[in-house]
Amino acid sequence: MAAGTTYAVLAVLMLCGVTGAQEAPAPAPSGHWVGAIEGGQRIEVELDVAREGAAWRGTISIPAQGTKGVPLADLTVKQSAVAFGIRNVPGDPRFTGQLSADGKVLTGTFAQGGGSVPMSLTWKGEAQFEKPAKNAAVSKAVLGTWEGTLDVKGTMLRLRLMLANGPEGATGTLVSVDQGNVEIPVSAITEKGSRLELTIPMISGGFEGEVKGDEISGTWKQGAGSLPLVFKRTP
Repeated sequence: MAAGTTYAVLAVLMLCGVTGAQEAPAPAPSGHWVGAIEGGQRIEVELDVAREGAAWRGTISIPAQGTKGVPLADLTVKQSAVAFGIRNVPGDPRFTGQLSADGKVLTGTFAQGGGSVPMSLTWKGEAQFEKPAKNAAVSKAVLGTWEGTLDVKGTMLRLRLMLANGPEGATGTLVSVDQGNVEIPVSAITEKGSRLELTIPMISGGFEGEVKGDEISGTWKQGAGSLPLVFKRTP
């Protein structure tokens, strides 16, 4: 090979190397993130994000508010830009931010109800999504739609409980009618004779009651508090 040809090949290789460096992929937000919303009051948050096929999946947890694994809405990732919202929450909360060059820090702005404050998170490892609980099928005595009302110091909150049997066993959803019809998944569903127990980790809540015909009379528990609650079967 002639010397001129050798130099030409080396030049092409060097250019390819430079081009590859310039086109390095942007960091991805996959992982478990821990940080805080920095407003007048610091609110610690945890974020879990992962890619599932062509789409992104994410959840947010706010320990001080007793919420865990709340699904993110409209989660988008474009290069190093990350944005998401939280559906069915007053004030239409949204986050827009940027990943650092090393992909270890996510900083941006959390906006809600016309105001905005800084929010920053640090990557702590792989995403930590809770696996859905597998429940045994439940009897016809508890299947269907039930409605009840919580009396929270004079504030009445209507709840709708929907229980069904599926291929993987019993599934349930709790709807908070007076809070924008927020749908909250019921994780564990246990039926023991006429007793029904529900676990709702997303809001650190649960319910235990006695099934008597078209009523389930029992106790709603959330955090350290508890309130009486009666569900009645809807037509």
